[in-house]
Amino acid sequence: MRWEEVREQFPEEWIVCEALKSHSEDGYWLIDEVAVLDRFEDSSVAMKRYYELHRAQPYREYGFFHTSRETLRLREKWAGVRGPR
Repeated sequence: MRWEEVREQFPEEWIVCEALKSHSEDGYWLIDEVAVLDRFEDSSVAMKRYYELHRAQPYREYGFFHTSRETLRLREKWAGVRGPR
C-alpha cells in the first residue's frame, strides 16, 4: 500500500509495517510502499511489536509510524567501517 492509502484506512493509529519499495534521496530514505502488519493506539505496544519482528527477522525493513505523518521520510544513517587514517 502507498502511505496515503494507509493514512486513509487507519487514521490516527500507530502502524507496524514492512517497507516493500523505497529509495534514497538527498540523505533521506523515502518509503514508497508498505505492507501493514499491525495497528495500535499505543506507541509503546507498537514499538514492542516492531522489536519482536525485528529480532525474528533482522534482515527485513520493519518500522512503526503514526499515521499523522504526511510522508515516510527518514534521515539515513551510515554505519560503515572507517578506512586507514
